[in-house]
Amino acid sequence: MAVSEPARPKLVLASASPRRLELLRQIGLVPDAVDPAEIDETPLAGETARRLALRLARAKAATCAARHPDAFVLAADTVVAVGRRLLGKPADAGEARRMLALLSGRAHRVLTAVAAHAPGSRAGARLSETRVKFKRLTEQEIAGYLATGEWDGKAGGYGVQGRAGAFVTDLFGSYTGVVGLPLYETRALLVGLGYPE
Repeated sequence: MAVSEPARPKLVLASASPRRLELLRQIGLVPDAVDPAEIDETPLAGETARRLALRLARAKAATCAARHPDAFVLAADTVVAVGRRLLGKPADAGEARRMLALLSGRAHRVLTAVAAHAPGSRAGARLSETRVKFKRLTEQEIAGYLATGEWDGKAGGYGVQGRAGAFVTDLFGSYTGVVGLPLYETRALLVGLGYPE
């Protein structure tokens, strides 16, 4: 008589990002549900990029976990930092233009925090920090990139997996973390909380 494998626990992704969904699939994880957690992402006074990313990822995971108490819930948040200045998602093309001009010819940090809740209220979080340097951008390059619309909904006003990848001269850290979900940290976090490998 064949022994049946135990049922895999339910996995919920607390993000509407198609990039995060695609990255999860890359390592063989297909969420049973996608349930974005809508929270206020405004930084607190004096909050560092590291603390902001971790706080938002934890808040998203907790919000979604309250709706799915019997599932593993995974959430993430990405923050771009130039020195002490935090760059979130631009509100419009004008703000995206200012962000790209600020990133032009200089290094910045991309911090992506991953948080998870497991059934039984166990929780954890991990942080990925990557240093990225852009070439010096011309006005024409910035205008051309803005015209693609790729900047919309992306921290720092760019997506490294798209055309902005051609702006990157140096990247030290996690490429998938810059895209929005550091895969090493994500798998380690889920397995540490008891999700089957």
